[in-house]
Amino acid sequence: MIATPIGNLGDLSPRARDALAQADLVAAEDTRRTVQLLAAMGLSRPVTSLHEHNESARIGELMARLEAGAVIALVSDAGTPLLSDPGYELVRAARAAGHEVRAVPGPSAITAALSIAGIPTARFCFEGFLPARGRERRERLAQLAHEPRTLVFFEAPHRIQESLADITAAFGAEREAALGRELTKAFESVYRGTLAGLSQRARDDANVARGEITLVVAGAPDVAASAVAPAELGRIVALLAKELPPSKAASLAAQITGARRSDAYDVAVRLAGGVSSRAESAG
Repeated sequence: MIATPIGNLGDLSPRARDALAQADLVAAEDTRRTVQLLAAMGLSRPVTSLHEHNESARIGELMARLEAGAVIALVSDAGTPLLSDPGYELVRAARAAGHEVRAVPGPSAITAALSIAGIPTARFCFEGFLPARGRERRERLAQLAHEPRTLVFFEAPHRIQESLADITAAFGAEREAALGRELTKAFESVYRGTLAGLSQRARDDANVARGEITLVVAGAPDVAASAVAPAELGRIVALLAKELPPSKAASLAAQITGARRSDAYDVAVRLAGGVSSRAESAG
């Protein structure tokens, strides 16, 4: 498992170059990018594709090569294999068959972003890409709203505005965050501030949505330390009620704010112009 540069070719370690040079076969997420990387290193090795759409079908072929004594180097487009990249099935199969699996560590957008974000890193969790669909994304964010550890996300440039708006609504406008764009590349930029500030920056500055994006968000404060303000509960419920029925909106609002579900349901029903029913809200 060989980590490759996320931008700057100078980040490829001497050990990684040697491992690529000695491999009988390089399994790559994108063969074109890997051939370019090898050429830049002055190397020429046999390359085969291994990506999310063909990994299951390729396992038999690659396992046969391993059984025959071949050394296979696995690389992704950039960074460390298996972290939001293919390779899990191959590693599982190789280990199950008794083959030695070695890591050649190196670049990772996750650790690079954490190291410069200025946000606590003693405990963090990596969430990869949020769901592309708005409703699924908001539901996932509601589940993460009270996560106390620092959170790390990847996001596609064309979705960053929408995602930041949803994260701000779910986590609160004042939550601290840092957005890393094009890390280690020529146009690397890091934007720091509150979620509300970053969301506004993404709307005002087209450059935010250009290139690879890694977002670091501070963990949730201790919700037991302060009760949710009625106005904040009302705001969250109103936002969710635009997309969801009252019961679902109340459930997610309670997860986001730490409020009682019954209180959130009362707000949702009032917004809908109905009459609250405790029996219904408990269902």
